[in-house]
Order: sequence, then C-alpha cells, then structure tokens
Amino acid sequence: MPTRKTTSSRSTPRKKPAAKKAASQNIESHLKERRVFKPLKAFSEEAHIKSMAQYKRMHRESLNQPDKFWNKHAQELDWFKKWNKVCSWKAPFAKWFVGGKLNVSYNCLDRHVNSPRRHKAALIWEGEPGETKVYTYQRLYTE
Repeated sequence: MPTRKTTSSRSTPRKKPAAKKAASQNIESHLKERRVFKPLKAFSEEAHIKSMAQYKRMHRESLNQPDKFWNKHAQELDWFKKWNKVCSWKAPFAKWFVGGKLNVSYNCLDRHVNSPRRHKAALIWEGEPGETKVYTYQRLYTE
C-alpha cells in the first residue's frame, strides 16, 4: 500500500495573497468625517437648532449639567406622571426619569392629531423608483 506524505498547516505559515495585501493598503477610511455642510439660511431659521453655535452650547450643557439639560428637554414630551429623579446612575447601569410614566405612541402620534400638525407629513415612505406614500398624523391615527 503506498504511503502518502502530508504536511501539517500548523508547521508551515500561510502567506497572504499579494492581491489582498495590495488592496487593503489602497483603502481610504472615512470613519472620521470632518466636512461641514451648511444649510440654507431659510432652513436654519425654521429649524429647532438654528446654528452650529447653538448646537455646541447645548452639547456642552448636556455634558456639564446633564440632569438640568435632560430635565428641560424631557418637559417637551407629554408625561402621564412626572419623574422623581432625572437619572439614577449605578455603573454600568442608568435609569432615566425614575418614577415617570409616558406613552411613546401618544407622544409620537396621538398628541399631534388634535393640533395644527394633524395634516402635516408624519411618515414619507419611498419604495421602488417613483413610488412614494405620504402619511399625515391624522391618516396614521385612523389607519
């Protein structure tokens, strides 16, 4: 019976194929985006956050005084019961708005049905090229 000589893959290191090595050296990473695309002035005037300066102030406040920051912004939602404490932090766990009760569906949809927003677009769906559907708050609520 003939004997066959085998080599163990453990004893001989594999070489990376040349094509893969060259390709990986040519990949340009865009993980750190530094470009800024300024919006039109008319758009900024209608926006909730009107400028980069305002955004940076809010960001600083969120880092320096997070309870005050989130307390102020949480009041923009409709709460069924107000919270006792903004944040209870016991690393690595955080509990936000302790004791508070809200309904996310109500805040996303229901509260807009009885406001001037009821006929504004709540959801814009785009399917195949040219196929779109616009759902207002009222239409979403009734469907």
